[in-house]
Amino acid sequence: MLGFGRNAAVRRMNRQMQSFVHPTRLIPMGFAILIAIGTVLLMLPISGAHGHSVGWLNALFMATSAVCVTGLAVIDTGTAFSVFGQVVIMILIQIGGLGFMTFGILFAVLLGKQIGLKQRLLIQQATNAVSTQGLVKLSLNIFSIAFVLESVAMVTLALHWTPELGWKRAWYYGAFYAISSFNNAGFALKPDSLSQHVGDPIVNTVVITLFVIGGLGFIVVTDILRKRRWDKFSLNTKLVLISSLIATLFGFGFVMIAEWNNPATLGPLSLGDKIWAALFQGVMPRSAGYNTVDIGGLMAATQFVFIMLMFIGAASGSTGGGIKINTFAILLLCLYSVVRGRSEIHAFRRKISFDTAFRALAIIMISLGIVVVLTIMLTITEHGSSATFLAVFYEAVSAFGTVGSSMGLTPHLSPEGKLVVVITMYIGRLGPLALAFALARNNKPTKYSYPEEKVLIG
Repeated sequence: MLGFGRNAAVRRMNRQMQSFVHPTRLIPMGFAILIAIGTVLLMLPISGAHGHSVGWLNALFMATSAVCVTGLAVIDTGTAFSVFGQVVIMILIQIGGLGFMTFGILFAVLLGKQIGLKQRLLIQQATNAVSTQGLVKLSLNIFSIAFVLESVAMVTLALHWTPELGWKRAWYYGAFYAISSFNNAGFALKPDSLSQHVGDPIVNTVVITLFVIGGLGFIVVTDILRKRRWDKFSLNTKLVLISSLIATLFGFGFVMIAEWNNPATLGPLSLGDKIWAALFQGVMPRSAGYNTVDIGGLMAATQFVFIMLMFIGAASGSTGGGIKINTFAILLLCLYSVVRGRSEIHAFRRKISFDTAFRALAIIMISLGIVVVLTIMLTITEHGSSATFLAVFYEAVSAFGTVGSSMGLTPHLSPEGKLVVVITMYIGRLGPLALAFALARNNKPTKYSYPEEKVLIG
């Protein structure tokens, strides 16, 4: 009897452990461990410039920003860190952007290991895939796409910068910016980001191409490469492409109109440079983090539009953040159906389930709540600074959307403010709904329903 009781207790403990290490919890744990390792490495004197440690809080902030592919920096990456520290940041960006499960699958395949159901569930959670079928191939495709695009970008930038920087520094800069751009991280080795290249067609084309493709999502890119015809694309791919195009044209057009005569941004530039600057800034808010003009010098209206675009973000399963443009598209389609009095949600001759619409609404409402709470917290922690409310709001949304753009507040954050932004970047990278699922208990579905009753709204 005693042995039976002990075996029952062991089985109960095993079930509790399996519940704790569910894929929805393993992903947040994996990112937290990666951030901890990065913090320790960046704290080492060898990581700091001239052999001086950057301190634990700055190291934590920079490691979180790198793993969460944000790009916000409390200290200048190019001058505060040694080459070793910059390489650590580069590696953290790559692993954080592609996902540690992608690298795990790659090594498992190279070693001839079998990929079990738990590993497939982890990949599904990390990539936002619909099912567990073909996930190993998807992981390998993710690595292949990243390797090819980053290699081509690195070579292009290196050859372009060699006359200016010398071949060794040019190749190093090319590798750093290729990895940072494709993963939508926005880390730069110069304090003014890419402002020196505002009218450089090579730099603009390479960087924009990288963060746009990275922001589309690996599932969308794989679907495009495999099918190559619009009528064959999945509904998700069509929604992402159309929504991304509209958001890009809107951002570009708004910057051109609002900033045309602004002496702090587009005003002094030539016509060609204005077009490049408007295009770069128009695409950037959806998760890139770089800038070629001073963000703090933008018109308040432009800064607010950027806040909206940062909140919307890139596509699901991409290296970008935000609520995801797919989610925003679903919300608009839902609103359109309600206005037209339709009982179903349609797009491209396909029906979208109400479950998907409810999840989209949940993501948006949870995200709004998180941004509001964290903005309030930042206004409290930064009350002694000269930062305006718009700058604080911009910082909070940028951190949540893992964009990395700032109006100049980041280097002046208080210690408490840095911790608030660290938490915001972590939540933004995981995704609010995924984090809610990770913290929630596994509730059993109810076997009954309550009677329906009308409620007044509007």
